[in-house]
Amino acid sequence: MAQLSHIEWTDSTWNPVTGCTKVSSGCKNCYAETFAERFRGVAGHPYEQGFDLRLWPERLTLPLSWKKPRRVFVNSMSDLFHEDVPFSFVEKAFYTMREARWHEFQILTKRVDRLASFVGKLVPKWGDLSKTCPNIWIGASVEKQELVNRASTISQLPFAVRFLSCEPLLGPLDLRAYLSAEMINWVIVGGESGRNARPMDSTWVTAIRDQCQAASVPFFFKQWGGRIKSLAGRMLEERTWDEYPDASIHHLHAGTSH
Repeated sequence: MAQLSHIEWTDSTWNPVTGCTKVSSGCKNCYAETFAERFRGVAGHPYEQGFDLRLWPERLTLPLSWKKPRRVFVNSMSDLFHEDVPFSFVEKAFYTMREARWHEFQILTKRVDRLASFVGKLVPKWGDLSKTCPNIWIGASVEKQELVNRASTISQLPFAVRFLSCEPLLGPLDLRAYLSAEMINWVIVGGESGRNARPMDSTWVTAIRDQCQAASVPFFFKQWGGRIKSLAGRMLEERTWDEYPDASIHHLHAGTSH
């Protein structure tokens, strides 16, 4: 089940797990839940079970069959570190990512404590993941300042790229303590979209952009959001911001605008 993605910062999605449960304010209007629940009860549909958590072991090796290098968003329809996903299953997903080293895998989680626990078990077997698996990027969602501890946690993990997704951005963020090539080395910002989208202040966006520039950290502005996100677009101060980490091993889109 390979899907080309319309998400601006990736190429494709890979969902060996689907379904999730809410853990913080950013989950309130979850696009994935809204999409999946439309098909609950439709016999034979991949989301027949709606947004209930489901493991798909038959999908674990799919990226190995994709020969053209691409950026792959892992579990766009779930969280790989959900409490009901066994570490044994997560390790199988990591094994595929390590073997498919011509791709770059972007993992995004809100469950950073469970991620840290998994990494603590994996490093003794695999070594420094920033060197043994440089194509695996790890990210945390940080929607508001009270969740900035997520940035603190992932900034200490041994990955070549450690990033933040500040989407939906729900308030101002001070990330200065975590931004550097050795800590958080990529930041994505985006507003919420859809019928019940919460507003995003432009000063929140420019402040994060300025913090990234001061720390020489790539900044990616995904969208303004709103009820119809295409109307608001993704221009910030008369340009798009599509910066990627210097650690990128493919530079598939570096320096381009969409």
